[in-house]
Amino acid sequence: MSDGVENVTGAAIRRRRLELGLSQVQVAEAAGVNIRQIRRYEAGDQQPLLSVGVAIARALRMSVLELVGEGPSQRLNLTGEWWMSWQTSSEGRDQVTAQTVQFMQQEDLITMQTTSRGTVDAGEDRRVALTVEDGGYHWHGELRLWDNRVLIGWYAANDGGVASKGSLYFGLAAHGDSALGIWTGMSRDGDLLSGWGALGKTEDQVVRVVRDLKVTRGVKALRTAAESEGDRSGD
Repeated sequence: MSDGVENVTGAAIRRRRLELGLSQVQVAEAAGVNIRQIRRYEAGDQQPLLSVGVAIARALRMSVLELVGEGPSQRLNLTGEWWMSWQTSSEGRDQVTAQTVQFMQQEDLITMQTTSRGTVDAGEDRRVALTVEDGGYHWHGELRLWDNRVLIGWYAANDGGVASKGSLYFGLAAHGDSALGIWTGMSRDGDLLSGWGALGKTEDQVVRVVRDLKVTRGVKALRTAAESEGDRSGD
């Protein structure tokens, strides 16, 4: 192989390793190779054999094509910690919550896990920490990235006794640094609800987006199935 391919492969190994927060020693152990080999590959001094390349790609949760620079290299990588904000309700009152969520991406599949219970509005420009009783539960889920433009997936509560689970749909901004969308699912009380959502890098950013969506596009996304039936029967 040419030096160019070797450099591409080495750069791909290093880039993905850093994205996952792994050391060269950890990658070497996971792939079953000597640490000196990983150093040579990243430096572009040597090209891994196919069998070794497969092991390294598996250790780094990437495809062999991506390892040699022939995969979808332009795919957005959303791995990292994000803020997500939600339009929800508590005892019939509309509210905006926000919490941190860890994304781990492998090709176009993203696994999610909350890292905080989050915050909620408590008066003008003031937010307080959420408790489980107030809806601050932990959850996990998955998203599928489509065409670098759309995220579609699901979520389910981790905390015992909380029934909340449902679907997610987000449209990504051009550079993949934010997104807005909708969630639909069963609330912790068992009601079917829907509301606005936002994805971003700061709490203020995502809360502001959800508030703006409520103002510019209305709060009709937040409605129970029973209410919808009642509205139609009254027409």
